[in-house]
Amino acid sequence: MKITRKNFLHLTAAGAAGSLLAPRAAAGQARSTKATKATGLAIRGTTDALTAFITNTGLSSMPANVVAEAKRCLVDGFGVILAGSTVKGSAIVRDYVRSVGDRKEASAVGAGGFMTSAAHAALINAASGHAMDYDDTQLSTTPDRTFGLLTHPTVPALAASLAVAERKKASGAAFLEAFLVGFEVECKIAEAIDPEHYNHGFHSTGTIGTFGAAAAAARLMNMPAPAVRHMLTIASSMSSGIRVNFGSMTKPLHSARAAQNGIVAAELASRGFTGGDDGLDGRWGFFEVFGTGVDLDRLIPVLGKPYTIVSPGTSFKPYPCGSLSHPTMDAMLKAVVEHDLKPDQIKAVRVRAGSNVLEPLRYKIATNELEAKFCLPFLMSSLIIRRKAGVREFTDEFVASAPVQQMMPRVTNVFDQKIEAQGFDKIRSVIEIDLTDGRTIVQASDDRYRGGPEKPFTREELREKFTDCAQLTLNQGAIAKALDLIENVERLKDVNELVRVL
Repeated sequence: MKITRKNFLHLTAAGAAGSLLAPRAAAGQARSTKATKATGLAIRGTTDALTAFITNTGLSSMPANVVAEAKRCLVDGFGVILAGSTVKGSAIVRDYVRSVGDRKEASAVGAGGFMTSAAHAALINAASGHAMDYDDTQLSTTPDRTFGLLTHPTVPALAASLAVAERKKASGAAFLEAFLVGFEVECKIAEAIDPEHYNHGFHSTGTIGTFGAAAAAARLMNMPAPAVRHMLTIASSMSSGIRVNFGSMTKPLHSARAAQNGIVAAELASRGFTGGDDGLDGRWGFFEVFGTGVDLDRLIPVLGKPYTIVSPGTSFKPYPCGSLSHPTMDAMLKAVVEHDLKPDQIKAVRVRAGSNVLEPLRYKIATNELEAKFCLPFLMSSLIIRRKAGVREFTDEFVASAPVQQMMPRVTNVFDQKIEAQGFDKIRSVIEIDLTDGRTIVQASDDRYRGGPEKPFTREELREKFTDCAQLTLNQGAIAKALDLIENVERLKDVNELVRVL
């Protein structure tokens, strides 16, 4: 059932705990491709549903494939946190926390690690986790939810649950349970909110990641239902992050603040701090204010039925940059390798794509590694020059190098109406490469996303990615130990055993 500002005033409210009946949207007007039924829902329908899920869901009730996929997300998530801890923006966040905090509750892992408060540890680790834009991406279930533009779901929930679990000396099973609860809450809210939330300029990882982090913290803190309702409302007011920050240090800060704010919301509510107990619902609730509406059928009846982590699942990134570029990058790499292309053979490159790709990847020429993550000319240039685009290519030095700066102007982004008309449920593009000998090579991207459910990373590939990331801060012995502990995390009596290795 879709509730929007337009039809809100037509809903019938029967008291504070009454019901709201929403008329069905006219054909062609509903954003969801699935038909929905008008059903009676309590005025706090979404808040109540999320509260019940957060307070009542346990690891023992979760299917085995959900637990297995969660551990894959943890391998990926911990890897990108370790790698991201080495970049300049993460160092600045660590320096800031050192200057304001002296509590020793939880650890900043990776480079320059130290102990601080749980909220600040979550801030640091989540900043590191998104610093390289290498963390996983939530998949959409229908074409109206643009592929690749929901959330980066693991890092906010992981950073928050790790910090609180470390402070409480919680078991690995309790940590894993909290992570999965937070992950599910985050993903279901992202699916349910009107797509205008993202299209208007909000960055869902920051705004909705706050709820995932709060849910994870609440589960570990065993908060009672009344406090959880207030926590969700406090989180609604702390939700933040806008897309103008893409290509700057503030984009990772969205994930960082989501993790930190989630813990703060939980800690305040656990102490009796109030925010109102229907913060997601109604005319002035989160869904209306931040997204112009919500499709309740994507949230209330489907929490954990199935878990988003397995259906439709998430995608793991093969490159440390915006996920909307990855099929195009694979297409360029395929063309370069198959035709054995050298940089001096390439006269011009045209990347043809729709607005879903070209608008977020908005930089025409990158001047630093952060802009490079959202710059198709750089991404194409890196693959032409080095035949790879990994953590060692995303540096200010490589971006500013003469070969890269000379190649980028040869790459042009072209809006393609035919591609646009196919919709946004897939990431589609076509590369045209003009060679100096007069030939033109045309290579279309593959609809199957490498690292996604249709073309998933094997266990070996995922461990290779972790190793590549972790070797920036850990020795080989620690890497092997960390992988073993993560893949058997539910057996740990104390999650601090894993933290010490990291």
